[in-house]
Amino acid sequence: MPILASFMVPHPPMIIPEVGRGSEKQIEKTIRAYEQVADEIAELKPDTIIISSPHATMYYDYFHISPGKGASGSFANFRAPRVRFKEKYDTGLISMIEYLADTGEFPGGTLGERESHLDHGTMVPLYFIRKKYQGGKIVRVGLSGLPLVKHYEFGQIIKEAVDQTGVRAVFVASGDLSHKLKDYGPYGFAPEGPRYDERIMDVCSRGSFGELFDFEDSFCEKAAECGHRSFVIMAGALDGLKVKASRLSHEDVTGVGYGICTFYPGEEDTERHFLARYQDRLKTDLEKKREGEDAYVALARKSLESYILHKKVIPVPAGLPEEMTDSQAGAFVSIHEHGKLRGCIGTILPTRDSVAKEIIYNAISASTRDPRFSPITEEELPWLTIHVDVLGKPEKIDSPDQLDVKRYGVIVSCGRKRGLLLPDLEGVDSVDQQIEIAMQKGGISEYDHYSLERFEVIRHE
Repeated sequence: MPILASFMVPHPPMIIPEVGRGSEKQIEKTIRAYEQVADEIAELKPDTIIISSPHATMYYDYFHISPGKGASGSFANFRAPRVRFKEKYDTGLISMIEYLADTGEFPGGTLGERESHLDHGTMVPLYFIRKKYQGGKIVRVGLSGLPLVKHYEFGQIIKEAVDQTGVRAVFVASGDLSHKLKDYGPYGFAPEGPRYDERIMDVCSRGSFGELFDFEDSFCEKAAECGHRSFVIMAGALDGLKVKASRLSHEDVTGVGYGICTFYPGEEDTERHFLARYQDRLKTDLEKKREGEDAYVALARKSLESYILHKKVIPVPAGLPEEMTDSQAGAFVSIHEHGKLRGCIGTILPTRDSVAKEIIYNAISASTRDPRFSPITEEELPWLTIHVDVLGKPEKIDSPDQLDVKRYGVIVSCGRKRGLLLPDLEGVDSVDQQIEIAMQKGGISEYDHYSLERFEVIRHE
């Protein structure tokens, strides 16, 4: 049995009267829409309410499902301790989701819970639902730092688990929209804020879930949204089904976007396997891009593929340009998958007798030894984009005024501690931001006495 219905809802604590203490009246349209959602859920009488929350336990590389028989929570952190919840978990459905994730080698399950109490991203929807419907257990799932395609896959796993157990379930995708809609809002204004809200409400009001993949990470970050990945999980849970989508409300009066939509699934529709369609399109684009890769990027790809597939370090191939075989320089190899950084390792100064060897060994390190990530697997190889930065000689500078984030990379040094950041990186828009990130990478605090160096790169991608 497919999921009965899905709902996209916000989670502002102020919407709870005991928390808002009158301020909730600013968002009356949202309240009325939320009450309609609660009425519809009550009419459906689900056995289980699945809630995806940005404020549940979250890991960069793992989807957490809340374990145990149940959990409680309150709005005590928002000065309303009397607003309490005590919920039972659907352990059967949770077990099936975890089983399917495990058998499919998908990074999700009930391990690593950090906070067992219900979070406000879960409790705000429950506040409205429980006023109208007391039945049904819940399943609470968190988001991750993994690419959007993984969130969609997680939704597909949830869909399959519901189908196999036969449970009558609804899906509630909890998440606010942009937090940067107004100058007077709590996070200020960014032009990406209103654009995000307009786009996401348009996409969801049409049920055009394939377009959710087109929201770039940097755009979402600048808009300061918190619900996008929650909505993508929901979309995956409706994969392959016609959907009747309805927009109930959107408000931005507080400087934060609150959007509510409903989605009712219908018959199967082969045109709505959005992940498969997206991957087909992406694979075609990546294959064309690989055909145009220069010798530097092609060498990095050949090196990491050889090592991942056969654990072999390739020799320097014949026919490379002389500047790769007859000169030395530091080089960084950066790897992305579905728009997310997947590994980046390099050398500031040359450590090998040629640029080619520098690239060969740094490609292996970036793909298998970056401590921030697990080693890249064979299954990921078709989805990788690679670029290679060949570094010029660093030069000492006296002031940040001598930096330019587009032209120069920066090296921040304090004793043996050193942090480096390459130039012209997406999302790094100011010199101060560039220096701050480099300091973080080097474990250098603002109170340390540090020195600065700059360098230029030749980027190959």
